[in-house]
Amino acid sequence: MAVYKNETQTKQFPLVERNSNHYQEIASSALSNSINHLNNAYSQKLSGAEGAVEFRDEGVYTYDNKGRRYLDCLGGYGIFNVGHRHPRVIEAVKMQLDQVCLHSQELINPWSAHLASQLAAITPGDLQYSFFCNSGSEAVEGAIKLARLYTGKTEIISTKNAYHGVSMGALSATGRDVFRKPFAPLLNGFSHVEFGNIEAMEAAINENTAAVILEPIQGEGGINVPSEGYLRKVRQLTEKHGILLILDEVQTGMGRTGRMFACEHESVVPDILCLAKALGGGVMPIGCFMASAKIWKVLEPNPTIHNSTFGGNPLACSAASACIEVLLDEHLPARAALMGNYFMRKLNELKERYPERIFDVRGKGLLIGLEFTSKDLREAVQVELFHRGVIVASTLNSNCTFRIEPPLIITESQINFMIDALESVLIDIGSGRLAEMQALAEEQELIKQDVIAIEPVTVEEVLTVSIVPQATDSDSNLVSDMVIDEFSVAKARQRRRVRAAAKVGSSKVAASRKVGEVRLVPVRESRAKSNSKSNLETTKKKVAKPNKAGKKKAAGKKDKPKSKASYRAKTRN
Repeated sequence: MAVYKNETQTKQFPLVERNSNHYQEIASSALSNSINHLNNAYSQKLSGAEGAVEFRDEGVYTYDNKGRRYLDCLGGYGIFNVGHRHPRVIEAVKMQLDQVCLHSQELINPWSAHLASQLAAITPGDLQYSFFCNSGSEAVEGAIKLARLYTGKTEIISTKNAYHGVSMGALSATGRDVFRKPFAPLLNGFSHVEFGNIEAMEAAINENTAAVILEPIQGEGGINVPSEGYLRKVRQLTEKHGILLILDEVQTGMGRTGRMFACEHESVVPDILCLAKALGGGVMPIGCFMASAKIWKVLEPNPTIHNSTFGGNPLACSAASACIEVLLDEHLPARAALMGNYFMRKLNELKERYPERIFDVRGKGLLIGLEFTSKDLREAVQVELFHRGVIVASTLNSNCTFRIEPPLIITESQINFMIDALESVLIDIGSGRLAEMQALAEEQELIKQDVIAIEPVTVEEVLTVSIVPQATDSDSNLVSDMVIDEFSVAKARQRRRVRAAAKVGSSKVAASRKVGEVRLVPVRESRAKSNSKSNLETTKKKVAKPNKAGKKKAAGKKDKPKSKASYRAKTRN
């Protein structure tokens, strides 16, 4: 820890020695730093409550600082299409670090030019020109500005439950009030119609409409897949009225839905295309918007009318270029279609077995939404999957749904692992075993707190609760000779127990629980042993039950201790 001084104050400045152990050092303080310097809400986050700090990633797995492994079925909200730390993407960035990291802005940047030519080769139709930025929100902002500049009109039609980002222009296009209202008034000229309703879309068009902006599949809206032909009808509608079509493929692009771009499922060519997330290969942040030469011409008189300092930097562009090559060489869009069909089939089988819990399964490729019959059920399943080594996340605009968005390199055996974990959670919830497990975990926490509480207390601790006046420094002899009553000691222990409980936080499950233990009830085995007692019933017999005093007893033990003396000693504190 160093000292930082200026004219008015002195502060502690945290330092870390950068060596082989430096990541472990900053990981040890990551939770407290996140709560104190990013947002206090990190204390309520599941990974925060469990103290799980991301430590390393590889392929389809992520590992925390305690060595626990998680199957990543979230994929960073769609950024890890080629997997975590793909060797070719990592190597491309490492090589570029030794050449040019960030461009000078004046000289021509070869990597942005090369990447733009690659994108022109793989995108549909006559999309030819690209502008590079750093995120999906920035890409949407640029697309809206380009549409208004090209058409000379101001109004944009979006859809309800759409999510296009949280910067001011992108937020104006986003279709949910929970994000919009706190920042009102937003930009004028935005209207929102029902997603999938072509009649509502046509009714909203007027003489001042510049463009329609759509996600081919709504991501944050709950993985909403429109009826077949909807996107094609929107394209025909925009052509009929002479307005532009902006497709936001920030989440659906780069092979996620089984095609390189989701619009290719219906052979639709947009006027403006937005990309980001997976474009950076899961290594570097990058976004872009693309358009045809005809539309791009309005940017020629003043090329800097829209710009970005870090957009198109060599490191990000080299990563994106390598990502595209991996997607093509490893046939990952086709793999997404194949694995997506397998995943959907397995999830639909679960829906048939648990119709009272799973309401719907929908998606395309490896962009899948699993909707439960209630928000509380979705939360319970999501939390328990985390403890069993599977990461998923809810969708922002549909609180009964969580998304399944793994890397496109996921295998059938890894999908089976997730399905087994999910079914074991549903079984445990249905049988009430999950509640019992949570109660046992809470009991373990209380036992840990009791161990802390019965450790010898210090004089200082007792003095804070004792009825004896607290001694000063001059009364040191008084302190050493003081006879401390048993009541004060008990109160000191109770205070220590309360402090220990506060440190535990809101976690329902003990931190000592191993996340890697995926199936407490082996699903496949329990089905096979139809002629014998189930594992669940056998396990239930071993669960400790309360005795008359209301306290837990060990399985197979008698209610009372062997003697009155041991009983008093056991219950004294």
